[in-house]
Amino acid sequence: MTDLAALLPRIERLLDRLDSAAAPRGLDWKTVRAARWAAQASALKPILHPQRVALKDLLAIDEQKQRVDANTRQFVAGKPANNVLLTGARGCGKSSLVKAVHAKYAPKGLRLIEVDKSGLPHLPDLFDLLADADYRFVVFIDDLSFAEHEPGYASLKAALDGSLAGPSDNVLIYATSNRRHLMPEYMAENLETRHLGGEVHPGEATEEKISLSDRFGLWVPFHSMDQDTYLAIARHWAETLNAPADDGFERAALQWSLGRGARNGRVAWQFARDWAGQQ
Repeated sequence: MTDLAALLPRIERLLDRLDSAAAPRGLDWKTVRAARWAAQASALKPILHPQRVALKDLLAIDEQKQRVDANTRQFVAGKPANNVLLTGARGCGKSSLVKAVHAKYAPKGLRLIEVDKSGLPHLPDLFDLLADADYRFVVFIDDLSFAEHEPGYASLKAALDGSLAGPSDNVLIYATSNRRHLMPEYMAENLETRHLGGEVHPGEATEEKISLSDRFGLWVPFHSMDQDTYLAIARHWAETLNAPADDGFERAALQWSLGRGARNGRVAWQFARDWAGQQ
C-alpha cells in the first residue's frame, strides 16, 4: 500500500502532462493569417504560405466580386453580414474570390480557416476556440457537396442556423459548390411535387435539400463564359507572367481549351502558365 500511495502522485502528474499536450492550443493570430482545422485533434494548424489572389486579377465576375467584397467589408467592420454560398460553373473563380477577399482584409483583422467535409461534425469545437478571439474569421469550405445521408450535412445545417452551439458574431461560413443545393437531385423527387389551388408545392425530399442552401444568407452564382471572355482572361494572365500574346496566342489558347473540354478562368490560367514557360 505504501508503494502505491507513493506512486499515485506521479501518475497524476503524468496524466496532467498528457492532458496538457492533448489540449487544443490557440494560434498567434497576429502572425498567422490562415489555418486549417484538424478535426481529429480538435486543433488549428497554421497555413504558413496561404495562396494570395488579387481581386484585380479576377476578370469577368465583377458583380460577384462586388457582392462578396461588400459582405466581407461589413463583417470586418463589425456590422451584420451573411454566410455566403458561391455556386455554379467550375473553374470560374469561386474559391479564388474567397482567397482574394481574405488577402484584401487580412491586414484589417480577417483570418481564414479551411475546413474539409470530414471536419463538419466537429464545427462546434472550432467555434468554441474562436469565440473569444479579437479577430474576425471566415470558415472556408471548398467544393462542398453531399451524397445521401452523409453525417456532415446535418452538422453544417445546424451550424448555419438552428443549433445552440452555432458560431459567435466573429465567425462566418463561406462555402463553394458546383451544386446550388449541395446535394444530388433526382427526377423521381420532382414527381412528388403537388399542385394545390394553382400553387406548386415541392415534395419533402426537395424541401429537405433546399433547406441547407437556404440557410446561407447570400447566394452568389457563377456562370459559364464565352470564348471572348476566356481569351481575355488568358491574355491577362500571360501579360502578368511577362509572356505577351503574339499572333499564335489565340489559336493555341483555343486548342488548349478544346483539349481540356472547358473554357473558364482556371483553364485560361493553366494555359497562360504553359505559354509563359515556353517563351
